Amino acid sequence: MKKSVGIEGMSCQHCVRRVDAALKALSGVTSVSVDLGAKSATVEGEGLDDAAIRAAVDEAGYEVTAIATA
Repeated sequence: MKKSVGIEGMSCQHCVRRVDAALKALSGVTSVSVDLGAKSATVEGEGLDDAAIRAAVDEAGYEVTAIATA
């Protein structure tokens, strides 16, 4: 399963690393790719939960604007 996540608030590579680490820590995640320019992340894995993705990004200090199955 692959999810595309819109994220507001990222402004530098430090932000990218924080979001990357937060998403990789979720259960079932096999890969994460964060794109600063597009303000988004692609998350791949099994049993991905939208609420958990939203909570992880929020806890890292950023805001999820959208989650879509890619």
